[in-house]
Amino acid sequence: MLDRLKHLQVVEIDRDLIARLKRDYPGDKLTIHQGDALQFDFAALGERLRIVGNLPYNISTPLLFHLARFAGHVHDMHFMLQKEVVDRMVSAPGGPEYGRLSVMLQYRYAMERLFLVPPGAFEPAPKVASAIVRMLPLPANALAARDESLFARVVTAAFGQRRKMLRNTLRELIGEADLAALNIKPTARAEELGVADYIRIADALAA
Repeated sequence: MLDRLKHLQVVEIDRDLIARLKRDYPGDKLTIHQGDALQFDFAALGERLRIVGNLPYNISTPLLFHLARFAGHVHDMHFMLQKEVVDRMVSAPGGPEYGRLSVMLQYRYAMERLFLVPPGAFEPAPKVASAIVRMLPLPANALAARDESLFARVVTAAFGQRRKMLRNTLRELIGEADLAALNIKPTARAEELGVADYIRIADALAA
C-alpha cells in the first residue's frame, strides 16, 4: 500500500507489531495510531477517508457499527471478513442471512461483495472462507430517519426474536392498527421488511 500512497495511517493495538512497523517503514509515509479501533475517533483523520482492513473476525460486527458513526467522513471502505459475515451484510430482505446487521449497515451504505478469498490463500489455512466487501456511504439525505436511535431500537426489537411476528416483537413500541396503517402486515416477520419499512415505522413513532 505504501507503494501506491503518499501517506498511510494505521490504527493498531499490538505493541510488538507497532514496533516492527516503525522499524521497517519510513515515518514520513506511515503514521501509526496506537490504540483500540473500537474506541478510535476516525473523524480526527479528516474527510473523504478511504478505510481498508482485514478485520479481526471476533470484533468485526461491533467495529462495523463503530465505523458507521463516521460515515459522513468516509469516501469508501473495503474490508476482508468471514464470508458468512459479508453475506449477512449484503443480504436482501427475505433471505436467511438478512438480519439486524444487514438493515443497520444498508441504512448507511451501498454495499457489494466483490470476491471470495479461499482458505488456501492463507498460511496456515483457516477453517472458514473469507470475502472482500465494498462499502460506499449513502448521501446524508438518503433514507434519513427522523430519530436514528429510535430507528435502531425498532430494528433491534424486531430481530430480537426473529421467528415471531412483528405484532409480538414490536408490541411495546407500536400497535397492529398502526402497523397496518403503514402498509406493513402485523403478521410479517422481521426479515420480510426492507430498510425503508423500518424507517417508516421509526418515523411514525417519532411523530
